[in-house]
Amino acid sequence: MAIEIGIKFIDNLQQARTEIMAVGSDAAGWQRMAPKAVHRVLKLTGVTPVQANIIKQEMLARGGEAAVARGVVNCSVEATDVLLMATLKQYQEFIAKLKMQPFGLPKLAERLQQALDNLEGRPLRRLNCRGRELTLGGRTLVMGILNATPDSFSDGGRYQEPAAALEHALHMVEAGADIIDLGGVSTRPGHSQVSEEEELKRVLPVLQRLVQEVPVPISVDTWRARVAREALAVGAHIINDQWALRGDPGLAAVIAQYQVPVILMHNGRDNQYRDIMSEMIAFLRQGIDLACAAGLARENIIIDPGIGFAKTYQQNLEVLRRLKELNVLGCPILLGTSRKSVIAKTLDLPVDQRVEGTGATVALGIAGGADIIRVHDVKEMVRVARMTDAIVRGNSHVG
Repeated sequence: MAIEIGIKFIDNLQQARTEIMAVGSDAAGWQRMAPKAVHRVLKLTGVTPVQANIIKQEMLARGGEAAVARGVVNCSVEATDVLLMATLKQYQEFIAKLKMQPFGLPKLAERLQQALDNLEGRPLRRLNCRGRELTLGGRTLVMGILNATPDSFSDGGRYQEPAAALEHALHMVEAGADIIDLGGVSTRPGHSQVSEEEELKRVLPVLQRLVQEVPVPISVDTWRARVAREALAVGAHIINDQWALRGDPGLAAVIAQYQVPVILMHNGRDNQYRDIMSEMIAFLRQGIDLACAAGLARENIIIDPGIGFAKTYQQNLEVLRRLKELNVLGCPILLGTSRKSVIAKTLDLPVDQRVEGTGATVALGIAGGADIIRVHDVKEMVRVARMTDAIVRGNSHVG
């Protein structure tokens, strides 16, 4: 009988245990071997030479590896990135040793352990949206876009009137939307600034109808504390902030007061990055810290990579390729690519012909860890999400 050779891609401990048990190993065997089957590559930034030398020495002693800048040995560089390469078993021993070292390394050990825990996957959990619950992790949730604006790039002016907005929202819910995201300010390139008063004038009349007659949670897309406060007073369930609490210093306290879920999106003033994913993770981590410092429960935080914001065409594609790196933060991920310019530039298509391109980004986004997709074409993207869930999540029937 010829011996065949196959390959297994092991992403986490649960998969390792499943594969080892399938071979026929006993419980003691898979418990011992599973941490050796999962290999992680973690990148540290802003490490001093003194720290880097200790890190490299301790990782090598465990059988792992740590790549550092050439000038670390003689301390001729001020700081270095460090690329750690090890199995979970090696990380366990490395972290235990790091906790006994000086120079701030015990704190780093805690953050490394948290990052490794986050990469094991997010458990199924319920998100309480002021009494309206959403289950995260069972299937991909779909957020339908509702623009109460005259100048949005896709549907500006169509849903400014409360009656038309309500009809469209109900249509999206019927098509499978789990959340409706209401916005009163366009974020398309070249958009005009809108006053708080104008934003409130656009949002509140529509919101009043939605919270009364739409059965799913209503998210309000705003970065302003006053708009968020008045929207929450009317009954909004989620705040979607495109500046991750940087746009208005009062927003975090408003959200914490109501203890509602918040979506923190990556954004910036330019598109100059040394390592876009490392800097995006740092930006979002700071937003998470701001929310938690204000008193918001970490379980209420969702992150968004901000496709189309402060990024070039190539950078948007890179973020989509590397989306799974955001899993290190341990927060649910929302992905908003619907009809955006990255699709237009790839396929050279007008805004009303980008459904297939959106579908490709949605499917790959779900494979990369997205828990929520924000879309215009709800019916079509629900179908894409369900098919992708069947493959990625193993949901043969998700209803």
